[in-house]
Amino acid sequence: MAATVSDNLLDWYDAHARELPWRAKPGTPSPEPYRVWLSEVMLQQTTVAAVKPYFEAFLARWPNVEALASAPEEDVMAAWAGLGYYSRARNLVKCARAVAELGHFPETESDLRRLPGLGAYTAAAIAAIAFEKRAVVVDANVERVVARLFAIEEPLPAARKAIRIAADAITPDMRAGDFAQAMMDLGATICTARDPRCLLCPLSNACKARAEGDPGRLPVKAPKKAKPLRQGQTYWMENDGAVWLVRRPGTGILGGMRALPDDGWNARSSGSMQAPSPGIWESAGVVRHTFTHFSLELTVLTSLGASQPDGQGEWWPIDSLDEAGLPTLFAKAARLAQSG
Repeated sequence: MAATVSDNLLDWYDAHARELPWRAKPGTPSPEPYRVWLSEVMLQQTTVAAVKPYFEAFLARWPNVEALASAPEEDVMAAWAGLGYYSRARNLVKCARAVAELGHFPETESDLRRLPGLGAYTAAAIAAIAFEKRAVVVDANVERVVARLFAIEEPLPAARKAIRIAADAITPDMRAGDFAQAMMDLGATICTARDPRCLLCPLSNACKARAEGDPGRLPVKAPKKAKPLRQGQTYWMENDGAVWLVRRPGTGILGGMRALPDDGWNARSSGSMQAPSPGIWESAGVVRHTFTHFSLELTVLTSLGASQPDGQGEWWPIDSLDEAGLPTLFAKAARLAQSG
């Protein structure tokens, strides 16, 4: 089965591979490891459509790992704003500096794993795609394809061990990078989460879930836990064409990012509802945002002619607020404050 699966999938990939800015076409030399690494970090928890403009902007500004390594972390964080999961951006800088110091990207999974912020998936993807090393690359798309191909009934996340063993069994020794990307493309375009297009699938004859009649029910997912709701306030403090921004702590939610001041809400508790300074505050409305482990309702309060509060921060010109790199939550709050 393994040889048939890999051969059929690679034949399909040669004809149907997606054209992506970080990819090399089938049959051409492997892409630079910098491009593979950057794209894979960006693609974690984010869609291809969302990543494309960020990837191209990063390459234009920092065309190689040495350029990124020499960039101030705050510039990288600002350029990352909107991609979410901001710890990835901090690790991006750390990893770039480690690679620049080393002088090159390591070629093996084990050596890649030693770099800051590189987990098992990213290390395997770089090893396979950039260096053509045999590596078992399993992302969410691959999980879905393999769970259906082998009819793995155990619910996620417990099923991941069995899925990895099965993925290992069909990963070929040659063209490992193309095989990994072919699996990703198959999951993204054919073996989709809903309404899989089995009639177009190059693996349909080998697929156990299809033979059983209902591939769409796999992989089985554990019931989602209800996310707790937190509430808080954020403050638009405007004076003479500028708004007061603070820098969030380096660790924790949205760590290291510029933001509007808030009342200390976090994943474990709601905020204090205490404004950073006395004055007349008006409500501009509520912003709702969903994080990985909780949901947030954030009331946006505005004060015009506000005096400078205690603590560190900076007055940022409102006309150039887009350059501040506010994370999505606070960018939404800023738009709401200005629309009032």
